[in-house]
Parts: sequence; structure tokens; C-alpha cells
Amino acid sequence: MNEAIVVVNILGAASLLLWGLRMVSTGVTRTFGGDLRHWINIGTGNRTTALLTGAAVTIALQSSTATCLMSASFAGRGLMTAATAQSIMLGANIGTSLVAKLLTFNVGPLSALLVLVGMALFRSGEGKRRHMARIFIGLGLMLLSLHLLDGASEPLRDSPRLRQVLHDLDGLWLVGLILAALIAMAAHSSIASILLILPLAAKGDFSLSFGLAMILGANLGSAIPPLLETGKERPAVRRVPLGNALVRLIGCALVFPFLNRVAEALPMLESARAAQLVDFHIAFNLVLALLFLPLVAPMGRLVERLRPDDAKAEDPRQPRYLDESALGSPSVAIGAATRETLRIADFVEEMLRQTMEMLRTDNTHLASEVVKTVHVVEALHQAVKLYLSRLANEDLDEAGRRRANEIMTFAINLEHVGDIVDHNLKEAAEKKIKHRLSFSAEGFADLSAMFHQTLENLKMATAVFVSGDVKLARQLVAEKTGMRAIERNATDAHLARLREGRRESIETSTLHLDILRDLKRVNAHIVSVAYPILELRGELEESRLRTAK
Repeated sequence: MNEAIVVVNILGAASLLLWGLRMVSTGVTRTFGGDLRHWINIGTGNRTTALLTGAAVTIALQSSTATCLMSASFAGRGLMTAATAQSIMLGANIGTSLVAKLLTFNVGPLSALLVLVGMALFRSGEGKRRHMARIFIGLGLMLLSLHLLDGASEPLRDSPRLRQVLHDLDGLWLVGLILAALIAMAAHSSIASILLILPLAAKGDFSLSFGLAMILGANLGSAIPPLLETGKERPAVRRVPLGNALVRLIGCALVFPFLNRVAEALPMLESARAAQLVDFHIAFNLVLALLFLPLVAPMGRLVERLRPDDAKAEDPRQPRYLDESALGSPSVAIGAATRETLRIADFVEEMLRQTMEMLRTDNTHLASEVVKTVHVVEALHQAVKLYLSRLANEDLDEAGRRRANEIMTFAINLEHVGDIVDHNLKEAAEKKIKHRLSFSAEGFADLSAMFHQTLENLKMATAVFVSGDVKLARQLVAEKTGMRAIERNATDAHLARLREGRRESIETSTLHLDILRDLKRVNAHIVSVAYPILELRGELEESRLRTAK
């Protein structure tokens, strides 16, 4: 029973450490998410700056895994090359080893102060202040967990049974490497696994060489979670964690045969066993950086061969900009959702053009293209909705919540436009082709003018959606009135041709009026993007009805 309590206490302290790491990473990402990505972008001019950027970002995030996933996302979207991403990861590995060194200092008394400051920030406001609070609370919990871990593991370190097990394992370096790799993989963190190993090493129940093997295992094991998390991503995304894992694997293979010699040299630098292991951890990643930084270009080509691009074309129904790693930073996630919604608008424009071309050329093959495109619109609309729903409401400030609602509303309206084109305009074109009907020259000119104006309004709506420009929003709403006039004039002209007994107008009357009505409905959905912008600035009246006398 006592042994079970000891294990539970150790696991609880380790869990608190991981939770503190996560809080710091989340807080930094949500406070500086956009800036972090900007720093990564501007810090990739050459290999050296990319390495330094990777180290700095990892120290801020307290996690090389987070840096790896962020870099992989950038590489997957073509914002950086595989070689640049590998340079960043070499720096990230240095950064995580420096974090482990910092956490070995006796700063335990700071934990209560950090938590107190964090709680004060959390209760005093919203938005960035609360995200900063996460950073302070996370750091405080990490320091507290180290104190608890030291106390919880003391009975274990004094256990004769554990000493015997460690004594029996001593000399089996490969077993120590694998054991530490499994711990790091389970913890998703080399920092956590190394901090678990150090108290056992300090007792001196196993040789320094065996401890060094465990440090190598911690480095190797922490490279595996990003491989697993990106397993279903595009090849360009998977190359970054694969390259990082290969670098660590090669590094472990190169150092492993010389652990005894390294163990003989370390006591000349440090007397404490735990400090020797941490210094080896830093030195290992520094040497890897010096060794592989000149080789990032061939490493990039190697991982491109190991993870080649798929031969099949990109599925347009799959989101292109909805970056999962950006969800921790609401401002970045909202930007990603905005770009994906603009992509939906492009497909809706394509549907309108395809339908107009069907009416003009009687090309029946375009009907299947419209159906394919509407499926893309529906899939992307659903993806944007689900993506925005995963943003925690408390992490958004008022402006963020408003923008998220605007994106959601515009995506829904675009999906409605797609439905109108698919179920109404396309079917009207198919009826025209099936029954071999022809519009009068004047009637088709009116329809073409309305299609053209609809496309222009869609372009203006996307500009309003991106810029939030009030003047442009007013112009877009004014175009709705203009569209009503175009529709009314086209209808009057069509009725006049009916009275004249024009054969083409009589045969296509229902189709003609339906298309005019449907294009009017399409424009109503398009113009709706302007209303939230104008309403926010008090530019809209509550009702268009005049006051009754």
C-alpha cells in the first residue's frame, strides 16, 4: 500500500509538471501567437537565424514539440522549406535543453509568488491579461511540481528493491535508453522525462554511463510524439518531425558507443551527478546543431524522398488554411478561418460562372462540374464552422468573438448561395438544354447583365469581409437597391415581349423569371456581409418602414 501511495504521488507530481508546461505553452501561444509566427517567418533568412529563432521560441513555449508542430504547419503551407524547418528544430532542441537546465536551479520559493501573481492577473481582466496569467500560473505549478516530485520520489530513492533493480540494469545501456525514450514519449516532453530521471541519478545507484544512455533516450523519445500527431497530415507537414527524429537517432547512434569516455570526462566539469547529466543534455544538442546545421539542405532533400508528395491531386474539399496548431492562438485561428472562407467565395464565384456558361452554350457537362463544386462549398463551410466552434469563448475578446461571428455568418450565406445555384439556377439551365429552348437576344442580355452584376457584388462583398471598410459596405448595400431595379426592369422588359407575342419569350417565360428571382436571392445573401459592419457603427436603421401617421 505504501508503495502504491509513493507511485501515485510521483505520477501526480509529474502530471502537475506536464500541466504547468501546457499552461505556459498555451499562455505564450495565445498572448504572442501571431507575433511568434511572425518572428519565425522573419527569423528564417538563413540557417543561423533560423536556429536561434527555434531556440528562442522553444524557451518561450517550454516545448520543442510545440515548436516542431508549428514549423511543420508552416512547411506544409509552403511558408518555409524543409531545410529551414530543420534548422529551426536544431535550435528548438537546444532551447528545450536550456529550459531543463533552468529548472534544476533551486527556485522553488518562487512558485507561490508566481501563482499569486497569475491569479491576480486572471481575476483582474480578460483577453491577453488572462493569457499572461496562464504563463505565471504555469511556471508556478512547474516549480511546485519539482518540489513535490523531489519529496514524492524520496521513499523510492531509498528503496532497497529499486536500488537492486537499478544495479542490475546498470551496464545495459540500451535498456536505459529505451526506458527513458518510453517515458519521454508518454510524457510528450524531454524536459519532464529528464526531470524524472535526475532525482534517481543524484542518489548514485547506477553509473554515470547508464544515466547518459537515459538522457539519449529522453532526447530520442521526445521526437516521436510529433511524428504520431502529424501522421495523417500532408507529406510536407510530416517531413519536419521525421527529419528531427532522424537527426536525434543519428546523434544517439554516434554518441552511444562512447558513453564511457564521456562519463570519464564529465566529472572534470561538474561534481554533482544531476548537473553532469543536464550538461551532457545541453552539449549533445549543441553538437548536433553544429554537426547538422551545414547539412540541413541534404537533410531536407532526404526527407522529401522519404515523404514524397502524393501523386494524386489535392482534394479541394479538404481545408487548406485551417491550421490545427493555430487553435491555441485565437487571432491566428481567426485569420486562418478568414482565408478559408475567402476560398469558399472563390468556389461560389466559379459556380455562378459555370451556370452562366451552361445557359450560354448549352453545355450539359458543366452541370456535373457545378455539382462537384457545390460539394466543395458544403465541405469547406462545414469545416470552417467546426474550426471556429473549437475556439474557446473565454479565450476571445469582444472583437474576436464579433469577428468569429462575422466569419461564420458569411460562410453560411455563401453556402446558401451555393444551394441556390445548385438547386435552382443549374436546374433552370438543365431544363433549357433538355427542352431545347432559347432566350430572346434582349432577354439573354438582361440575364447576362444580372449575372455580371452579381459577380461584381460578390467581389465587393469579399473585399468588405476582409477590410471591414464602412464606405465599401455602404456601397455594397446600395448595390442591393440597384439589383432590385435591374431585376424589376428586366421583368418589365420580359413582360413587354410577352405582350408582343415573342415566341422565345413565351417559351422561356417561367425560366426567365425564375432565374431573375434566384439571382435576386443570391444578391441578398451576398450583401448581408455588410450589415454587421454598418450596424456596429450605427449606420443601419432598425426598420425600413415609415412611421405610421
